[in-house]
Amino acid sequence: MTDQERRHGRDESEEERADRMWGELIQEVRVAQTGVQILFGFLLTVVFQQKYADLADVDRTIYIVTVVLGAAATGALIGPVSLHRLVAGRKVKPQAVRLASGLTQIGLFLLLATMAAALVLILRVATGGSRMTWVVAAVVVWYLVCWYGLPLWSRRRHTSR
Repeated sequence: MTDQERRHGRDESEEERADRMWGELIQEVRVAQTGVQILFGFLLTVVFQQKYADLADVDRTIYIVTVVLGAAATGALIGPVSLHRLVAGRKVKPQAVRLASGLTQIGLFLLLATMAAALVLILRVATGGSRMTWVVAAVVVWYLVCWYGLPLWSRRRHTSR
């Protein structure tokens, strides 16, 4: 391998690359899983609070949508772990990495939606229903920049042709 090749890539087989990518993916998923599980656990307790009975119908609807989004995000972000367990030793790791990566992307999108919906609900309850749309929109834009904009910009800017 020349010095030029060493600088622009790794000398690894498809299986070695899949192993490395799997390890990286699981580390990334751990962060998102922790966040979504804490948020989902909190959401599950809200319905048992005394103040829940006082919520307006629209706020209850927002709550239900938020819980369903949280459940879906939890499923998608835990999915790669189950996938790995069920296909381990079957010599399909490259395909499993691609599938797990897709589940993770879906899970991150659902987590973004869950957090936005939770923020809408919290701000509505905290402010007595006043319109805080611009705050939620600003936070969603921030998530989009951090989770998608910067990574896509970096990928485009730094990927060699």
